[in-house]
Amino acid sequence: MHISEGVLSPPVLLAGGILTLAGLAIGLKNLKNKKLPEVAVLSSTFFVASLIHVPIGPTSVHLILNGLVGLLLGWTSFLAIFLGLLLQALLFQFGGLTTLGVNTFDMALPAVICWYLFRSFEKKENLKLSFIGGFLAGSLSVFLAGIFTSLALYFTEHNFISVAKALLIAHLPIAIIEGFITAFVVTYLLKVKPEAIYE
Repeated sequence: MHISEGVLSPPVLLAGGILTLAGLAIGLKNLKNKKLPEVAVLSSTFFVASLIHVPIGPTSVHLILNGLVGLLLGWTSFLAIFLGLLLQALLFQFGGLTTLGVNTFDMALPAVICWYLFRSFEKKENLKLSFIGGFLAGSLSVFLAGIFTSLALYFTEHNFISVAKALLIAHLPIAIIEGFITAFVVTYLLKVKPEAIYE
């Protein structure tokens, strides 16, 4: 769900940059030293998962895993996703430096929203509820990322509406897949390392 260089208008790029800076500031404020290894691992996971693109019509789809990142990191998701996107832009020219703010915001804010909505579902005593919460977080985070990306395109040029619709439709299967991935990972962590969820 990377938006490439030269697509978005300057006002949209500026707004995305400012919002991402705010998210990064909150993420840094909430970052604890013992969470640094987890941020690094999740940033790497995000980096690798979103490298594999499958072209569909005028757009392409890939795993994002922002719901999983959100449930485990909360506001620190902005840091993990920003670092992953920065490395992708520098090493593989996915996205770009001018669109880094918008791309980070589009994927990190849904992660934070899902953290607020579903972190209370994650209980070792009730793994069924945890599975449901993980599935909802994984699915909704992808869908929200699609909406935010579509809005960035729409506010740049109203003629992008057809591309925005294709983007949303193409990511519906990804949302379901990520829902199951997030659900399985979260319930597994609750069994073997619950402190990764509760901290």
